[in-house]
Amino acid sequence: MNRLADATSPYLLQHADNPVDWWPWCDEAFAEAKRRDVPVIISVGYAACHWCHVMAHESFENEQVGALMNDGFVSIKVDREERPDVDAVYMTATQAMTGQGGWPMTVFATPDGTPFFCGTYFPRENFLRLLQSVTTAWRDQRDAVIQQGAAVVEAIGGAQAVGGPTAPLDATLLDAAADQLAKEYDEVNGGFGGAPKFPPHMNLLFLLRHHQRTGLRRSLEIARHTCEAMARGGIYDQLAGGFARYSVDGHWTVPHFEKMLYDNALLLRAYTQLWRLTGDPLAARVAAETAAFMIDDLGTPEGGLASALDADTEGVEGLTYAWTPAQLVEALGEDDGRFAADLFAVTDEGTFEHGTSVLRLARDVDDVAPEVAARWERIRARLREVRDTRPQPARDDKVVASWNGLAVTALVEHTALTGDPVTAAAAVRIGEALADRHIVDGRLRRVSRAGVVGEPAGVLEDHGCVAEAFCALHQLTGEGRWLELAGQLLDTALERFAAPGGAFYDTADDAERLVTRPADPTDNATPSGRSAIVAALVAYAALTGQTRYREAAEAALSTVAPIVGRHARFTGYAATVGEALLSGPYEIAVVTDEPTGDPLVAAAHRHAPPGAVIVAGHPGQPGVPLLADRSLVDGRPTAYACRGFVCERPVTAVDDLVAQLTRR
Repeated sequence: MNRLADATSPYLLQHADNPVDWWPWCDEAFAEAKRRDVPVIISVGYAACHWCHVMAHESFENEQVGALMNDGFVSIKVDREERPDVDAVYMTATQAMTGQGGWPMTVFATPDGTPFFCGTYFPRENFLRLLQSVTTAWRDQRDAVIQQGAAVVEAIGGAQAVGGPTAPLDATLLDAAADQLAKEYDEVNGGFGGAPKFPPHMNLLFLLRHHQRTGLRRSLEIARHTCEAMARGGIYDQLAGGFARYSVDGHWTVPHFEKMLYDNALLLRAYTQLWRLTGDPLAARVAAETAAFMIDDLGTPEGGLASALDADTEGVEGLTYAWTPAQLVEALGEDDGRFAADLFAVTDEGTFEHGTSVLRLARDVDDVAPEVAARWERIRARLREVRDTRPQPARDDKVVASWNGLAVTALVEHTALTGDPVTAAAAVRIGEALADRHIVDGRLRRVSRAGVVGEPAGVLEDHGCVAEAFCALHQLTGEGRWLELAGQLLDTALERFAAPGGAFYDTADDAERLVTRPADPTDNATPSGRSAIVAALVAYAALTGQTRYREAAEAALSTVAPIVGRHARFTGYAATVGEALLSGPYEIAVVTDEPTGDPLVAAAHRHAPPGAVIVAGHPGQPGVPLLADRSLVDGRPTAYACRGFVCERPVTAVDDLVAQLTRR
């Protein structure tokens, strides 16, 4: 009996017709394993994962595999995006046992959830042998299996420990992090490391803030070169915008085609900030196209944003996106087809599979003659039309609270510079969906789908990202309710997630008990829960003037500081927030009757130091602490710039405000 038919997770629903008697993650599954005295298989993946699909087709859809799993095990299917706490615990175990991790993740555990053998993808014949071997070991070598599990739990408990050394995250450590990134930087291709190469969005945000604080050109050059290389590469959708999860090579040519909301939200922030600091037209275009991709391609009818677009189309990776020169000519005609092949680096040899190529941008299109730009736009539009007739990748349409929070913050930052009513409306719409649907009885839930909220409780990452988003919406709208909601989430985090020494656990004190309580301080594909909650605490403290939230942020950041200078690639968001604290952060209030068009407001957004909070509105506007007791000077719009609760003189001239904000 497969029990996944009523799941809210698209990933679980993909397995609802398998011959495996799948259980969702629940107490009843472990109780059944105890009753039958059999081990548990915990299979973890996500809907857009290519190799998850491969293992599903090879093994989980196979009757022989299903029979072995059903006879000898209780099998539990977990969506890692829905249950990041479960994923974190067993990924740590997998990494401890194998030295690496990834998805699909395959864990064999005792009936109490203790892992004793872990791996990732197994081809079918290997998996069949593994099932038989584990069955034999459980029957004949039970004591050794249990001892192995106890050793794994002890190891992962140490890996997730809290209460270690602390240090202030000061300028010396942040400069050391920037220096380490410079040493690890790929001078030729941009980014860090080799294949597979992931977009280093959080490191880019840190480097841009580091440059703004220090004036160091090297930090800006690394960020700018990496952003340009990615935007010109196959990892970026040259026709419709949006970034793929990673490049399978070291030079951004061939992507792993899944598109994740969190990557695009964080990259939108990076390109927006690069444009703000440099005026780079490529950065401006890519930011606008990425925002449009998120809204148009990931928007759900209920107001949130879907999690991802699949890596595969009809079981074939890249089917929607790859082209040959002949296909370009067929779509565009001879002249435009040859022009497009040159523009997008499509060759007879191909850069992908079977002589096809992934589109890259081989020529400049952002600073060209109007007639060239017009031709490029016409060609892009036509190729999009043709591509839309092809089979399209599936969409994982569940709404994840933290990823939607990241998107809101990114859209608000973009709106602040562009004044675009479309991105502004989208940010508010997503925020309302989170507030109305994901907060249940005063507690945050992690996922929803088709308007129905799921059972999994919000983890620390959710509280941090959503609270930061609500702080951003407060700045965008001037409405006090967003600040109030942010405070409620942060109070819950401080009450329910706090750990000794200023750290935080990733799960609440009243959450489901796992074999260990996760507390990972490092930033990976998304900000760690600790970095996310610190970012929200810093913004909230600046917006309200309540110092206890800043003190909590500083204490939490001090638990990450010892690893920032040594492992900068895995602490990018922590370092980003560290730059905000080091700069103040500035609290900028503009008292004006026209907040959407006031030149002082525009100057504040254009020149704000790292991590600044900015509000604009009428004198004493209700629900906006930064506007309290602040008035127009001589009847003119007036800016009040403060740093760490110490204020400059009020100014009414744009030049005076810019001078205050750009003084180092």
